[in-house]
Amino acid sequence: MSDALRIRNGEFGRVALLDMDRSLVRHAHPHCHVLLKVDGADTSFLVGDRVAPLTDETAVLINAWTPHAYVHDPLRPRTIILALYIEPIWLAEMRSNWAASGGGGFFGRIVGENTLRIRRMTMELAASMVHAPTAVDEHENMLEDLMITVIERFTDWRNVGAGLRSAARTNGIDWRVGKAISTIRKDPGGVDSIDRLAAETGMSRANFFRVFEKSTGVSPRVFLNVVRLEQAVSATVDSDVSFGALSDRLGFSTQAHFTRFFRDHSGVTPSSFRAISRIGDVSDILRI
Repeated sequence: MSDALRIRNGEFGRVALLDMDRSLVRHAHPHCHVLLKVDGADTSFLVGDRVAPLTDETAVLINAWTPHAYVHDPLRPRTIILALYIEPIWLAEMRSNWAASGGGGFFGRIVGENTLRIRRMTMELAASMVHAPTAVDEHENMLEDLMITVIERFTDWRNVGAGLRSAARTNGIDWRVGKAISTIRKDPGGVDSIDRLAAETGMSRANFFRVFEKSTGVSPRVFLNVVRLEQAVSATVDSDVSFGALSDRLGFSTQAHFTRFFRDHSGVTPSSFRAISRIGDVSDILRI
């Protein structure tokens, strides 16, 4: 079974060092998502409908809200992956136009050829997370340097997000879809039927799906699952709420269904995610 070796959360988003030998279902993230191999077998991800190889020489680059999946080859050994889920608002503090990382087109390709510098920085961050788990500031500084290097390497960073007309078109969301999104964000556990959600917007099911995907880049079900996962991650990391209560809150019929959902989307169970994310958390140690 896949395992999380280390997880670090912060204003930057989250960074996970994952030891993968299990597939992940098709899913998406509201983050600028970068995957870097640390050790083990070469592998690949399915980004949209294209295969993106992950090797020592290549990085997988996934724009926010882009559906992707991990299909593990059972004949291959495990792969240790440094998975970066970076908040666009944090990137915008470095350069304002990097707020465009919250939408499609930030990365113009799904695979990039690493430099020796990116490879070295990847290995150093992974090693520090394992061997110096309390060095929180050091991890964030290393992550900042790594993301700057990745973006400067793999994007047209001077021009990205520069056009107001283009940005206006890219960020345009149909008001009816906006209403549905508000409902999902407010109470994802209360959305028990996508058809009912469509009806509440005044659209037919087919038109709702078409307009929703045009506005967001993902289907209503994938969007709902993104919100459920991010709320689950936040509650798992930042609170001691029981997983039974969290399961009920997010609309799962049983805790076992919630655990399977969490594992299939993140690679690890919620209990493992909570335990690993708190390694090196001084405030959590003091609270105990």
